Amino acid sequence: MKTIKGPALFLAQFAGDEPPFDNWSDITRWAAEAGYVGVQVPSWDRRLFDLDQAAESKGYCQEWAGTAKENGVVVTELSTHLQGQLVAVHPAFDTAFDGFAAPSVHGNPTARQEWAVAQVKKAVLASANLGLTAMPTFSGALAWPYIYPWPQRPPGLIDTAFGELAARWRPLLDFAEEHGVDLCYEIHPGEDLHDGVTFEMFLDRVNNHPRAMMLYDPSHYVLQCLDYKANLDIYAERIGAFHVKDAEFNPTGRQGVYGGYQSWVDRAGRFRSLGDGQVDFKAIFAKLAAMNFDGWAVVEWECALKHPEDGAREGATFVRDHIIRVTPQAFDDFADGGADDAANRRMLGLDA
Repeated sequence: MKTIKGPALFLAQFAGDEPPFDNWSDITRWAAEAGYVGVQVPSWDRRLFDLDQAAESKGYCQEWAGTAKENGVVVTELSTHLQGQLVAVHPAFDTAFDGFAAPSVHGNPTARQEWAVAQVKKAVLASANLGLTAMPTFSGALAWPYIYPWPQRPPGLIDTAFGELAARWRPLLDFAEEHGVDLCYEIHPGEDLHDGVTFEMFLDRVNNHPRAMMLYDPSHYVLQCLDYKANLDIYAERIGAFHVKDAEFNPTGRQGVYGGYQSWVDRAGRFRSLGDGQVDFKAIFAKLAAMNFDGWAVVEWECALKHPEDGAREGATFVRDHIIRVTPQAFDDFADGGADDAANRRMLGLDA
């Protein structure tokens, strides 16, 4: 067994235009002071990271990572959630998702997709330059507007969507393989890969590519009423990254999974700060320890109620208290009789 690393913090929800969140040195120092030993970095945020330089220069990567280390944290992964989203976009979302891309490709879906693919490749190169082996991302979505089968979906619609999704990602998976980096798809509503079944549909179409991994985040499963503990048992060999995020689902006579178009505060299912929701993290950390997951426990703060800085500080303590330092020996080793093969045969009556 292996001990999970952490606590780490995903910086996407904290980066901003005010200190200490507006530059790399200050935000890493703040994260360390909040109790973290690692940070997951949004590769698109130029206030914190220059992806172009990182893809081309190991020297830049060493200096950048060195600043974080001096401040008390290490870089755990680079995230390409926003760029990965743009690898596959249904036209209904073109306007909404243009904001994720460079202004030069706004209003041009083909150019935007090409830009996104190039960005993911740069992040793979940067990850390799930093010595990182996992990269959290989103799959994007072509079929999401058809998630509920009304009107009836025409035959072949979903097969076509997943065939195209796989065709767009297979070259990126091959590129990641060349550089020793796993692409860890966050299983997430709004993505075509939003549960185990859709992940398997994708795997089938990329020939079970060894670099196609999962980012496990139980909060998204709580809101889907999916068994998040059994999910770990099923996909143990495909878990490449872990977001520690809490959630609660409290359906009423008026509202259920779909949320009635309400804001996060007013939804039956909503994200909460760690310890304030319904996720059984004791069971999750035990399962991850037993299945030899040796990646990072990364807090992703998303809460409709609590201040992010409070959630971050509480989250560091929460994760530290839940990480299981695995035992190097069996608890009953003291009772080892020292039997050998011959003794084992005698105990079974085979040499009588």
